[in-house]
Amino acid sequence: MAWRDGKASLTRLMLFMASIILGIAAVVSIQLFSDNLKDNIKKQSKSLMGADFIIDSKQKPSEKVQKIIDSLGANAFEVNFVSMAAFPKNEGTKLVKVRALEGAFPFYGSLTTVPENAGKNYQELGGALVDATLLLQYDLNPGDSIKLGNVTFSIIGALKSIPGSTAISSSVAPQVLIPFRFLEQTNLLQLGSRKEYQYFFKNTTIDLEALDKKIDPILDAENADLDTHTSTSRNLGRRYDNVGKFLNLVAFIALLLGCIGIASSVHIYIKEKLKNVAVLKCLGASRKQSFLIYLIQIIAIGFIGGIIGALIGISLQFAFPYILQEFLPFSVDVSISFQPILMGIILGVLMSVLFALLPLLGTWYVSPLEVLRGQEENQQKPKKARILVFLAILLFIFLFSFWMLKSAINGLVFTLGIFVTFAIMAGVASLFIKLIKKFFPTSWGFTSRQSLLNLFRPNNQTMVLVLAIGLGTFLISTLYFTKDILLAKTSLENKKTDANIILMDVQSSQEKQLVQNFESKGLEVIDNIPIITMRMESIRGKTANEIRQDTTVNMRKWMLNREFRVTYRSELTETEELLEGEFIGKVTAEKPVLISIADNLAEDGNLKIGDDVVFNIQGVLMETKVGSIRKVDWSSMQVNFMILFPTGVLEKAPQFNVMTTYAPTEESSAALQRDLVKNFPNVTILDLRQVFTIVEDILDKISWIINFMAFFSILTGFIVLIGSVRNSKYQRIKESVLLRTLGAKSKQILKITALEYVYLGLLGSLTGILLSLFGSQLLAIFIFKEPFIPSGIPFLVFLPAITILVVVIGLSNLKSVLQSPPLEVLRKEV
Repeated sequence: MAWRDGKASLTRLMLFMASIILGIAAVVSIQLFSDNLKDNIKKQSKSLMGADFIIDSKQKPSEKVQKIIDSLGANAFEVNFVSMAAFPKNEGTKLVKVRALEGAFPFYGSLTTVPENAGKNYQELGGALVDATLLLQYDLNPGDSIKLGNVTFSIIGALKSIPGSTAISSSVAPQVLIPFRFLEQTNLLQLGSRKEYQYFFKNTTIDLEALDKKIDPILDAENADLDTHTSTSRNLGRRYDNVGKFLNLVAFIALLLGCIGIASSVHIYIKEKLKNVAVLKCLGASRKQSFLIYLIQIIAIGFIGGIIGALIGISLQFAFPYILQEFLPFSVDVSISFQPILMGIILGVLMSVLFALLPLLGTWYVSPLEVLRGQEENQQKPKKARILVFLAILLFIFLFSFWMLKSAINGLVFTLGIFVTFAIMAGVASLFIKLIKKFFPTSWGFTSRQSLLNLFRPNNQTMVLVLAIGLGTFLISTLYFTKDILLAKTSLENKKTDANIILMDVQSSQEKQLVQNFESKGLEVIDNIPIITMRMESIRGKTANEIRQDTTVNMRKWMLNREFRVTYRSELTETEELLEGEFIGKVTAEKPVLISIADNLAEDGNLKIGDDVVFNIQGVLMETKVGSIRKVDWSSMQVNFMILFPTGVLEKAPQFNVMTTYAPTEESSAALQRDLVKNFPNVTILDLRQVFTIVEDILDKISWIINFMAFFSILTGFIVLIGSVRNSKYQRIKESVLLRTLGAKSKQILKITALEYVYLGLLGSLTGILLSLFGSQLLAIFIFKEPFIPSGIPFLVFLPAITILVVVIGLSNLKSVLQSPPLEVLRKEV
């Protein structure tokens, strides 16, 4: 019977199925890609690192660390740092990451260059390998030269890839590889220079887990670190797990949206079948039999939809490596596994049945007398059964989100978020219907009144269309609003008080010359900040080594290994707010040195007002007390510090400076940088204009990925819309024929339908945009802590575009409605 009845309604059942296919496709494609990503990370872990393990340190290795390195037998090493590079060919300058290498690194993977043999020859030939994109930007070719500090290198080849780097990191500071033997001649490493020492090891026989447990604590105590290829792959896997979780949630939302379409379409479908069910019961069919007829149809819909969705998902997963290639440090080999496909099919069946159960329950309570009564509405409401089904749906959503997020709290928050969002949109639709009923415009013309009446007629589509249109609009609008918040954080205002050029590693002997250089170009020195490097020697009377070994100490121990860069001044700046204590700007002879620390340092170190902290400044110990705790605005463009000393204590300590200025035009900025690179090669120049351009480019790429994923939800919403509108076609035929029998013209019917879908399109999209406006405001306040100025695009583009699309889809059904003869209603062929 299910087969016979289904054949007669095949077109309508296919539309039900379309609601679920895209959600399944999204889930399966993302699951397959996540599995492939994890497998590739495991297989390529050595190639990602380029070695079996690495020992690295932010300072020259201590005697103990050096002995460990020598005993393990390092096969290659490097010193890397950021510096300015100059290109004599066109007088260009650029901030680059210099890697001074010694040895045949990488041992695994490949150093991809053009020409191919450049990676093998550059150390022997004494030349440089320069990032390929950087060469294109400055119109350079192998054979041209690059100047780093006091040494000019010949460019041996273009560097296309090296293990461990990504396109995003290279865009911030493009990599330049040089032979280690020339590092000292460049004279780039001065007091305060930020540098990293890395030692690469190739050893296939050593037990990496045992090695990590044995020597990592020793290295930590000496401010060094051990990274193995297995730990790196685990960390990388966790990093991309977060990406996978986000993509899974977006796919799950698309799936839920499809399920709303299933629930609505089945609701209409079952309502039209109630008389058939009543006839079957008159002929002796049991409740169970009539219920199973339509349940079998729904199971078939979910099963076939799951298979089709899984097949589409298999095809889609091949696109993800290209979509995410900017964010992956390796190429992904795509393969097909059975588990996500099986999950997609099971998910299709389970979600279809769960969301169809509420309308299906109507068949259970149909009385045989319905045949005689001729009522369209089933009067008996199975409240307990409906509550149980609703709870089952919520439980499933929670369990599925818990499985994806691996956190019960996050799963609960996600489930509540889905419930609240849907509840608000459903509440808006319900309120809209009540307001129309209460304040019905009786003075309007017939067609206008009839279009409003359609919004709350039997079998109306107001609720489902508002949910489908609203949620899709909500997702895409939130993306645009959030993007605006992020981009606002990177905007540059044309004010001379805001520095856009930062000079780092300025030595004391260069300070006066640089000031004169600025003045000769008509530029003002905005900040000239002294920087002193130091480490924490002891806290509250316990040495750093004692704290590292004491597992009972309640603090995060990263600060014990950190080389702090601090400054001194007599007053706080506008980016700092005093939270506790009193800031003393000048040291007095009677009192100990009172320092001010940032609130995040106080929290991580469990530091309070009055705590003793001893610092090691180039071998000299200085006793201090925590005098105040500050809140620092780290998002500001000013140079901020975790630790602030008063004046009168550090002036004679070894130090370097950070200087800032404002260059009004790109030309003046370029001229200044060329001059500084030529005369002060050790000074690192940070051009904030270039940084912001890179940040905006990264945000655009992230936005594109989110847009791509939102596409699943939007398209699913439109599939639901098409399915819901198409499935109301049969009811429309009946209404249209009745109207035409009463004398309505085709033009009037056309206007009634168009106005109805204008209301639905405007209500759904406006609800989604306003909800996203509220949500984005909350994000701005609690997450980004930035002022929120909404974009006009959702209101000016999305609102009319989505409304027009809704109207077009709604009117596409009208052709057959207008062509149906009035006799059709009398023949009962609806």
